[in-house]
Amino acid sequence: QAQLTESGGGLVQPGGSLRLSCVASGGAFSGYTLAWFRQPPGKDREFVAAVKRANYGKSYGDSVKGRFTISRDNAKNTLYLQMNNLAPDDQAVYYCAATNRGLITSSLAGDKWYDLWGQGTQVTVSS
Repeated sequence: QAQLTESGGGLVQPGGSLRLSCVASGGAFSGYTLAWFRQPPGKDREFVAAVKRANYGKSYGDSVKGRFTISRDNAKNTLYLQMNNLAPDDQAVYYCAATNRGLITSSLAGDKWYDLWGQGTQVTVSS
């Protein structure tokens, strides 16, 4: 059974960095589009970043551009999110998601297109 498992969340001070990981198991994910979403407390889930299969293309949410970097290692079936210069507004539960649909770039931010989700990892930004 296909499964996504996130790790790397925790408590970080404003301006700090964290790297999240998401390990995919139970399938071959090299052909999948992979993404990160987040859900801040009391708010709706929002798009963070996505990467197409074989790194054919990447997309970022406006609020994280220039600070976050998404990457994937297909050999390890692992998705990463490097988060730099973290701010209190970045505090959220972060989820990785996957789909084998061939999404166009403009659809990458749509959570309805993703079929497989992880359980989430908490990121807390506080001094």
